[in-house]
Amino acid sequence: MLKIYNTDILSGKTSEINDFVKGSWINLINPSDDEIKKVCSSINIEEGFIRYSLDLEEQARIDQEEDDSTVLFVVDVPIIEKHDDISLYTTMPLGMIVVRDDFFITVCSCKNKIIEDFEKNKVKNFSTYKKSRFLLQVLYSNSSYFLTYLKQINREAETAESRLKNSMKNKELLKLLNIEKSLVYFSTSLKANEVVMEKTMRGKILKLYEEDEDLLEDAIIENKQAIEMGKIYSDILSGTMDAYASLISNNLNGVMKFLASITLVIAVPTMISSFWGMNLNVPFEHSALGFPIMITISVILTLIVCWWLKKKDMF
Repeated sequence: MLKIYNTDILSGKTSEINDFVKGSWINLINPSDDEIKKVCSSINIEEGFIRYSLDLEEQARIDQEEDDSTVLFVVDVPIIEKHDDISLYTTMPLGMIVVRDDFFITVCSCKNKIIEDFEKNKVKNFSTYKKSRFLLQVLYSNSSYFLTYLKQINREAETAESRLKNSMKNKELLKLLNIEKSLVYFSTSLKANEVVMEKTMRGKILKLYEEDEDLLEDAIIENKQAIEMGKIYSDILSGTMDAYASLISNNLNGVMKFLASITLVIAVPTMISSFWGMNLNVPFEHSALGFPIMITISVILTLIVCWWLKKKDMF
């Protein structure tokens, strides 16, 4: 999908256009080969800058041409994937290309909240021709969404934990496992994004004005806060998973101990009835009260075994 947006200097209104006008924003979402070639030929850039951003394994980084006319920024953005009614929080690369002082390009494999906010004009003081500001606004919005998703992850983890307290089900354990994986993805991506922002902060890649530096500092602070929050949540979840693993093991041991105790209790009357079922001379075989006596003996011995097992904390 290819869309072009431009902000009117006089009215400050951003709208979609059809032509490649200088100062416009070109947004590519999972573009076709024809769309990539159309953009590259129209604004004279290499296809590699766009294709790098479509590689799902691409690392957050900064790349630029030798003449510094085109600069590529790749950062990881948070997304939510659905698998069998289970939400998995993960990340994917978002490419931002500053083409001279003419165009700003965003490239991503699928839709994400960060770009959608700019498309719907939800970001204050957004202008397509202010490319440095646009880039920093994306970085700040990205860090903010990481924080938002981390809070959602924490709430889902608490919900899964409360359900586990009542019932040890594999579904809830798998939910916690997916949450733990999400935190690992987020932690790795946030650290990589931090390197990109720190490098941008030095001012050697893009010219930064005072307001831009303040915005970038805010983005870096948000990103650091997300890193710390992710680490805290990951440590808590790791401890919780270990605790539940021990709890499940203890519960299993308790069940096995109870079943062993029941086996011993049942074995007593079974053993006595087996003795008196033999084709031999046994006590009370000619007594009219033989059967009640044997029942009484079985009950007494069973109670003794129960008392002994209770004393040994086997029940």
